[in-house]
Amino acid sequence: MIQENFWDVIVFGNPVHDYAIMVATLVAWLIILRYVQHFIIQHLRALSEKTETGIDDNIVKIIEKIQPPLYFFLAVYLSSRTLILVPTAEKMLSAVLVLWVIYQIIMALQSVADFALEKKFTEQDDSTRASLHIARFVINFIIWSLGLILALSNIGIDVTSLVAGLGIGGIAVALAAQNVLGDLFSSFALHFDKPFVVGDFIIIGSDLGTVKKIGIRTTRIATLRGEELVVSNKELTSTRIMNFKQMKDRRVVSVIKVENTIDRDKLKAIPGWYRSIIEKIPDARFDRSHFCNFGESWLEIETVYYVLSPDYNLYMDIQQKINLAILEKLDDEDVSLAVPSRVMYTRKG
Repeated sequence: MIQENFWDVIVFGNPVHDYAIMVATLVAWLIILRYVQHFIIQHLRALSEKTETGIDDNIVKIIEKIQPPLYFFLAVYLSSRTLILVPTAEKMLSAVLVLWVIYQIIMALQSVADFALEKKFTEQDDSTRASLHIARFVINFIIWSLGLILALSNIGIDVTSLVAGLGIGGIAVALAAQNVLGDLFSSFALHFDKPFVVGDFIIIGSDLGTVKKIGIRTTRIATLRGEELVVSNKELTSTRIMNFKQMKDRRVVSVIKVENTIDRDKLKAIPGWYRSIIEKIPDARFDRSHFCNFGESWLEIETVYYVLSPDYNLYMDIQQKINLAILEKLDDEDVSLAVPSRVMYTRKG
């Protein structure tokens, strides 16, 4: 009789046997949730070992980061459905569970963002690390801000004025720092789009040189004269850039002018001389050679060939070798290069 009366005792509006059922349900949910996590991790880990991508590995890490407090809060919430709770206790329990779920979602989004950034920023120089840190800070700030607004909204706080204030404040900050933000986002564009990387030889307008550092606001270029040229990233993303590092070969157009009194057979033979000279050079490819134009006192021969390397010094060496060879050939054939001249005729009276 005493045993029956004990289980029927009412505590905070619920009999003792309902609390016993709640505890048993709580333990069961904890075991089930832990087993489900372990089962999913084991199967995903086995699947990730068969693939070469890192996406599935990142999913495993996200699931592994789900900590036991989430199981406990979720198990308590589910098992408490067997009890009659006062509205205040039910709201507090729901709020705690929602806050912890939002926290876990934030951590998962941060993990996904870090994975995406690490995949995108594959280089590890100083400028890349700086941009990576800034990008991570901006993304984390956005994630936590949205998470905070979502959490406050779910616990019953009106966030309309907060969102409006953040919007107005964001506009004010953006207007005040538009130049800095422009350079910052331009830096992200340079790293994501990669029109050039450190070590590339580029031309910007009338300036040319080798890229030494891509910073957060500026890019530093070592010019051929030895100076260091500092250019804002915003300017680089709004102008034309010639990148010679991406060039596979170099097209060269060579024009010589011979006297218009040259023997016609020798004039016809000059393109063949060019072909035989260029085809003997390993890193050059002959394209064409033609008598192309009449000058005031000369005839023009235009020759096109390719240097099969982007190396500027090699290009100059080959050009010099071809020029010397054709000059020697012209001397051997007694062909003179034309010099600008005029003949003036006078008569008495």
